[in-house]
Amino acid sequence: NEHTVSFITLGCKVNQFETEAMTEILERDGFKVLPSNEVSDIYIINTCAVTKESERKSRQFINKAKRINPKAIVVAVGCSVQLNSEKINKETQADIIIGTKHKGNIGKLIKDKLNNINIDYEIDELHGRENFEELQISTVHDKTRANIKIQDGCSQFCSYCIIPYVRGPIRSRNHDDIIKEAERIAENGYKEIVLNGIHISSYGKELKEKYYLIDLIEDINKIKGIERIRLGSIEPNLINEDFMKRYSALNKTCDHFHLSLQSGSDSVLKRMNRRYTTEEYKKNVKLIRKFMPEAGITTDIIVGFPGETDEEFNKTVEFVKEIKFSRIHVFKYSKREGTKASEMKPQVIEQVKSHRSKVLIEQ
Repeated sequence: NEHTVSFITLGCKVNQFETEAMTEILERDGFKVLPSNEVSDIYIINTCAVTKESERKSRQFINKAKRINPKAIVVAVGCSVQLNSEKINKETQADIIIGTKHKGNIGKLIKDKLNNINIDYEIDELHGRENFEELQISTVHDKTRANIKIQDGCSQFCSYCIIPYVRGPIRSRNHDDIIKEAERIAENGYKEIVLNGIHISSYGKELKEKYYLIDLIEDINKIKGIERIRLGSIEPNLINEDFMKRYSALNKTCDHFHLSLQSGSDSVLKRMNRRYTTEEYKKNVKLIRKFMPEAGITTDIIVGFPGETDEEFNKTVEFVKEIKFSRIHVFKYSKREGTKASEMKPQVIEQVKSHRSKVLIEQ
């Protein structure tokens, strides 16, 4: 008697990758994976914690799964669980609660539950997480482009962001494993590879061997069958003369860069703990355009960060005009308990955030 499973995935590309990997694990373990709108024996909600709203939605989906099938086993996994397991335990009907670390054990944990072996919690402290948890994908369901997760965690501690607390410090994946996965993906007929992670700019920084993101890109560029290499979101500090010279010399790299800005005001960037100035950002954009004149540059901007004045906001507007991005994603600042920014005064009122968001989107 085959058990059926459905996934509901919230949040970023890394979560989507990890859902694909868990799907493979469960299919190998003899489960039948159904679309998320079908009635299943087991529901797995891969949660997100990047904003308060995404946490609320995560809890909502956990309870919704129980409503669809009250007899189902509901598994809550991921960032929201890691951040706030007690709240999920109290306020939802999740049967199994797994943090960001044990996604690879999902099959065993569900089987134990089906056999009435009592497990409720699989949540580890994150500080000492030295190793990258191997989750791999060999078959990708979107037939043209494949995501490869090259690292997990972040050690930047931007003042508004909860991610380092839920994903732990940087752990880079072994480059031989990445290359093997990329070769396997190419053999399966995929032409395009997207390198993803929580903070891919940090790839290799914590390892002894001095092998960084650009080295990895050069090695993937040699793989037969791969025609395009794309990067997920990168930090401005990644860009320098050496990186651009090597990146632009390759024949498979995409000329699109998602270069996170967050604010065009130096004083706001400092409060955000972003570790660069607008001058440095501008210099890096010039470098990209020097080596790849046709490059598209997109970015993220947060409006209404605590203490953001009209003057600071106007600097962002001017900066956006000056840089001429191909596209900007605008986010209204969302207060995350447990971050430095949540305690900063004054918090900007909602109407002002909405107004600033509108002004920026119209640029």
